[in-house]
Amino acid sequence: MTDILQRELIYLWYYFDLQLRQIFWYWVLGIAIGSCISIFAKKSIHRAAEVLGRRIPGIAGIAIASALGIASPLCMYGTVPICAAFSRKGVKDDFLASFMMASVLLNPQLILYSAALGPAMLAVRIASCFLCGVCAGILVRVFFCRKSSIKNKNESAENAQAESDGRGTGSENPFFDFSQFAEPSDRDTEPNIALRLLKNIARNVRATGPMFLLGIALSAVFQRYVPADAMARLFGKNEGFGVLMAATIGVPLYVCGGGTIPLLQQWLASGMSAGSAASFMITGPATKITNLGALKTALGARHFALYLAFVIVFSLAAGLLVNVVM
Repeated sequence: MTDILQRELIYLWYYFDLQLRQIFWYWVLGIAIGSCISIFAKKSIHRAAEVLGRRIPGIAGIAIASALGIASPLCMYGTVPICAAFSRKGVKDDFLASFMMASVLLNPQLILYSAALGPAMLAVRIASCFLCGVCAGILVRVFFCRKSSIKNKNESAENAQAESDGRGTGSENPFFDFSQFAEPSDRDTEPNIALRLLKNIARNVRATGPMFLLGIALSAVFQRYVPADAMARLFGKNEGFGVLMAATIGVPLYVCGGGTIPLLQQWLASGMSAGSAASFMITGPATKITNLGALKTALGARHFALYLAFVIVFSLAAGLLVNVVM
C-alpha cells in the first residue's frame, strides 16, 4: 500500500512540476504587467473612460467602453464604485454596462495568463470577451436607455404640470443602482513609487498565488486519473452538449482566473473543443461568487436575473460559433 501511494505521489509531482514549468513565467509576467498598469496607467484608463463615456455616443462609445473595461486592472469590487462615480458624472448606462461586463471577464493580467493556452485560444478569449461587453451595452441601450428616455420625457411633461398644480415630481428609473457605492479608495498611496509597485505586486501574488497553485494541482490530478478520451467525449468538438457542460461547470469551478489556466490547458490537450473552452471562460468569471455580490447590489433583483440569463445565452452562442469557425 505504501509503495502504491508513493508511486502515485511521484506521478502527481511529475505532472505538477511539468505544468508549473510550462506556465509559471506567464503568471509572473501577468503579475508584473498587471501591477505596472495598476500603478502607472489605471488613472489614465479610468479618466479616458469617463471622458469618452460622456462625449462619444452610440455603438462607437459602447465598443470603446468594452475595450477600456478589458484594459482596466481592477477587480469587480473596484470596478463597480468606479462606474458609480462615472454615473454621477453623466456617463450613460449603456457605456457603463459594456465597461463593467468586459471588466468582469478580462483584464491585462489575465490576458498574459491566457497566453499559456496558445495564440488561437488567446485570440478567442479576447474577441469573445470584447463582443460580450459590446452586446451587453447594446442591449441596455436598446431595451433600457431608450425606454428610460421616453419615460423621462413623459415625466418631464407630467412634472411641469405637477409643479404648476403644486404636486410632487417623478424620477428616473436607471438600469443601475449605485446609491450604495461611494468613491473607491486607492490602496496605492505609498509615496515611493518603487515601493508602491512592490506592494502592489505583493498583493497580486497573495491574491492569485494560492489559486494558481491549486489549479496546477487539480490539473495534475486530471492528467493522472481522467482519461483523455473521456474529456474528448464530454467536451468534444461540434457537440452542443459539450459547450453546455462547459458553460455549466464554469459556474462552480471558477474561483480565480489564474487558477483555471492550468485546468484549461490540460482539458484542451485532452480533447476539449475551443468552443467549450470559450464558453467556460465567459460563464466562469461572469458568475464568480465574489463578482456576483457586487453586481447584485448594483443591478437589483430583476436586472441581476437578466444579467445571468444574458451570460448563459451569450456563452452558449459564442461556444457554438467558435466550434463552427475552428
